[in-house]
Amino acid sequence: QVQLKESGGGLAQPGGSLRLSCAASGSIFSFNVMAWHRRSPGKQRELIATVTRSGSTDYVDAVKGRFAISRDDVKNTVYLQMNNLKPDDTAVYYCHATNVRESYWGQGTQVTVSS
Repeated sequence: QVQLKESGGGLAQPGGSLRLSCAASGSIFSFNVMAWHRRSPGKQRELIATVTRSGSTDYVDAVKGRFAISRDDVKNTVYLQMNNLKPDDTAVYYCHATNVRESYWGQGTQVTVSS
């Protein structure tokens, strides 16, 4: 079993940047897909970015061009670089590790974008 712990959330101004990290308690190499999801106030949790073991990435349109997901299988950590933040990016951000057999979630980190 793998535990995921997110960090790096906080308060940012519109147009600012934050970098989220997701540290795993064990190897993430076996997880085909690592992802970031978010739950905005009053909305359902949504998938916003994925990265495969081969390094392929995909993004929801709302964050495309502003966010960048990456993974370091040596450090067992996944990152989400968030630039040009907008108030609509305010949410709890969750890390997710998955393969055909397993699925693990972190507890989330709050990101608030406000002036």
